[in-house]
Amino acid sequence: MDSWHKDYLLNKEEYLKLFDTTMQKEQETNVEFLERSLTKLTGRNYAVVCSNGTDALHFSLISLDIKPGDEVITTNFSWISTASCISMVGATPVFCDIDISSYHLSLASIKNMYSNKTKAVVYPHLFGNMSETKNIIDFCKEKNIAFVEDAAQSIGASLNDVKAGSIGDISTLSFNANKVIAGISGGGAVLTDNKLHAETIRKLRKHGNNEMLGYNSKMLLMNATFIDHRLKKINEYQTKRQAIAKKYDEQLKDYVIIQPTTNGLNHNYHKYVIRLPNREIRDELKDKLNAKVHYDKPLSENIMYNSIYHRTDSMYNSKTTSDTILTLPIDPFMTDAEISKVVNIILIVLDHEETKFLNNMKKLIGDDYIDKSLISETTEPIYDYIIEKCFQTPGYVEEVTFNDPKKIKIAFNKFYEKLRRNTK
Repeated sequence: MDSWHKDYLLNKEEYLKLFDTTMQKEQETNVEFLERSLTKLTGRNYAVVCSNGTDALHFSLISLDIKPGDEVITTNFSWISTASCISMVGATPVFCDIDISSYHLSLASIKNMYSNKTKAVVYPHLFGNMSETKNIIDFCKEKNIAFVEDAAQSIGASLNDVKAGSIGDISTLSFNANKVIAGISGGGAVLTDNKLHAETIRKLRKHGNNEMLGYNSKMLLMNATFIDHRLKKINEYQTKRQAIAKKYDEQLKDYVIIQPTTNGLNHNYHKYVIRLPNREIRDELKDKLNAKVHYDKPLSENIMYNSIYHRTDSMYNSKTTSDTILTLPIDPFMTDAEISKVVNIILIVLDHEETKFLNNMKKLIGDDYIDKSLISETTEPIYDYIIEKCFQTPGYVEEVTFNDPKKIKIAFNKFYEKLRRNTK
């Protein structure tokens, strides 16, 4: 059940009253009240709401005059609409790799994939987590290309008091049912300080206003009313999500890799993601938790692009992340019992995998493989790699050969101590 529906069931009288009040208004009443709320929240000069986040991004690219023959750089690790909107205007999406810790676009990859055909960078803030974008924005200014901030997942988030939706030439939002602020029928918005962009997008959402080719992407009054109502609760929702994330952090930090956060970050925790040793463990937990994977494969491997798209940077980080990341249940209304259930399932599965790992190591270095006295000693990177490989790929142990048993034993004990984290 989406958090929107939980909110409705817990506050049914409040929403029914809102419904009744709205139904007494003319349905053609404009939705400027929501746009004013969004400009106030983000500090932007203009906000234009539309039917969904995909339209918001699509219209933004049209307004920027992105057209056939152009290239638009974007992440290889995101939802398909990030790329499909680029294709809709006839341009070519150029996929770049991500930073392994933030899961956001890598500046080095952007620089590597830039060409004289590049007209814009589309930068999603994934999972409600904002990363520092100054260097990327500076690069865009240097090359005279547009920076489009896809803030679909990050409304309410901020970094060093810079709010999501407030940076770049154009920013976009989504109010899909699974978002922190959700409409009853989705919704999207474009944010900008450029009056011309705002005017163009207002025309595009309403059949071009008889002045240009446009679309039917108006937002219904009822939907706008509900979004605006929930927007007033954003601090409450965000505080509750942060409290749940903190509980996950405290109970899981010694067993899985959690998404690092930056100093000065006000995370909205649209998603809570963890990283696991390999795809097999990830998929087992996915099934046991009925959890989601965001995203199961890089965009460049999507059927729409894998046969026609050939310009790629090294996509190691994108591929590895797609193979090992898992999204845990999180919404403002989760109970402590529900959180504990999720955590316990994870720990049970990982303990089972750890047992298999220890049995493999016993084959490799003998029965006396645990020796805590070796933890402080040094070893070589190759031995650390071997140990990690053995954990990630159990069958790999059969292929391992080495010349210095002591060094590999030192590496094992360091890794084992890290794995256990002195918590069991």
